[in-house]
Amino acid sequence: MKLLVTGAAGFIGSRYVRTLLADDSPEAPRVTVLDRLTYAGTLTNLPFGHPRLDFVHGDICDTGLVDKLMADTDQVVHFAAESHVDRSIQGAGEFVRTNVLGTQTLLDAALRHGVGPFVHISTDEVYGSLDTGSWPETHPLAPSSPYSASKASADLLALAHHRTHGLDVRVTRCSNNYGPHQFPEKIVPLFVTHLLDGLKVPLYGDGRNVRDWLHVDDHCHAIDLVRTGGRPGEVYNIGGGTELSNRELTGLLLDACGAGWDRVAHVPDRKGHDLRYSVDWSKARDELGYRPRRDFTTGLAETVAWYRDHRAWWEPLKERSVR
Repeated sequence: MKLLVTGAAGFIGSRYVRTLLADDSPEAPRVTVLDRLTYAGTLTNLPFGHPRLDFVHGDICDTGLVDKLMADTDQVVHFAAESHVDRSIQGAGEFVRTNVLGTQTLLDAALRHGVGPFVHISTDEVYGSLDTGSWPETHPLAPSSPYSASKASADLLALAHHRTHGLDVRVTRCSNNYGPHQFPEKIVPLFVTHLLDGLKVPLYGDGRNVRDWLHVDDHCHAIDLVRTGGRPGEVYNIGGGTELSNRELTGLLLDACGAGWDRVAHVPDRKGHDLRYSVDWSKARDELGYRPRRDFTTGLAETVAWYRDHRAWWEPLKERSVR
């Protein structure tokens, strides 16, 4: 079986590909990675030399290239996306191009060549903010940022291809991921690398914003459950089961790095900053047997240790991100 994975030079996609390639069973797929290698993607994330891995440097908006690849593909897992909220607030154009038009290009090619399942990786941010409880998959979408609006648009395009054309589309919406190889502009690696460098960390507003935290390995496990056992046309929430305010998370990271609150710089809150995200992932649990397997305390300690031990990986990326 041949699997096309888009955006797999990034954080979650590369972890997913490594997970697939670690499987040496006869049913394990051959994987083709399609990635444009934007600032957040790096070839050092991928295990080059593996006999079942092929890499294509290209753009998901390139109709000709996508069509050629899709003609030799059985299934798709689509990670490729612009994903940083702050960058989308500064300028939404690239987010619309990649997240919406790129997804449309992939869906149209998958339809032409009868490819499926097509697993579209989305985010809990498409639901907007909520005060209490957790979102089920049926909750109306109410995105707040240009990033989440572009992902919501992609979700609707994907689901429309199922409803209109019968394409086997399956959508996942995950909570905040953490773990090794995450680009150092997101809160966990940003704070850890700043603290390791003796810098202050920027905490938005009063730090009350709450997020659910999901280890990247649990997310990858859930994605493959959806790919192999999910139902066409369905959405599956993927949660981690650990809700923390940004202030609480900051305290844990300070403790893990041996730093105090004098290393925190309070900065003006992000525009349109959603207060709380929380997904109800009982559907994935009941239908697919998904449950988070990584304890957050252990997972966070291992993540901090990974960044401490892998300066050669993140220092060049951090320099690139501020240019």
